[in-house]
Amino acid sequence: MKAIPIAVQMFTLRDESEKDFAGTLKKVAELGYDGVEFAGYGGLSAAEVRTLLDELGLKAASSHIPLDELKTNLAQVIEDQKTLGSKFVVCPYLLPEQRTEEDYRALIALLNEAGETCRQEGITLCYHNHDFELDRLSDGRPALEAIFNDTDSKNVKAEFDVYWLTKAGERPIDWLRRYNGRTPLVHLKDMTTDEEQFFAELGTGGVDLDEVLAAGEESNVEWWIVEQDMTRKSPFESIEISINYLKTKLPHLTGN
Repeated sequence: MKAIPIAVQMFTLRDESEKDFAGTLKKVAELGYDGVEFAGYGGLSAAEVRTLLDELGLKAASSHIPLDELKTNLAQVIEDQKTLGSKFVVCPYLLPEQRTEEDYRALIALLNEAGETCRQEGITLCYHNHDFELDRLSDGRPALEAIFNDTDSKNVKAEFDVYWLTKAGERPIDWLRRYNGRTPLVHLKDMTTDEEQFFAELGTGGVDLDEVLAAGEESNVEWWIVEQDMTRKSPFESIEISINYLKTKLPHLTGN
């Protein structure tokens, strides 16, 4: 079975990173993660971050880049990924005012164009979903379906978030299968089973993680990425519970 590495999305550790970016990366490495997905670089240059990663034995899985920066600063974004050794750039979020049908049409065009530019430079552009993209457009399709069906599969890949798909009433495995081979990044999250549906450490909630993990190889997943948007424990404790869960399910993946 293919050994798929495991990263943590640094947004989970945003407060810790603000206080001590290098120390936070060190703790991630000590917990047994193979890499990190960035949401900013802690005020450091890409070269400085790369030095830290190399010292700690971590890889840059990908980087979440705000939509406006993809529009206005794509060349620098691509250059930074090359410096970091990252192959993936992710469009992470749409603000509420960016979710009209007209906005989605413009987004699709932008993703296709930016994705082609990235691809020519050896970088892959992915789109990360929440639950709002499952709202339907006037043609009856969920916006998320339109994003992937109306872009070139060579230019735009998926970073499916299993929590948000589940919260929207979807089965994550259905989306992985529907876009088989187009899902190099997957956000692994769990959800409490009560009415609140709060973010939970992996293996402690109700998301069907087993079938997602089992589909990793056939779906050509290149990175499992642990993210917990909010935690009731310390974020370090939460990501430790999650990596330990993954080690019990997939002990050969981390190399630890």
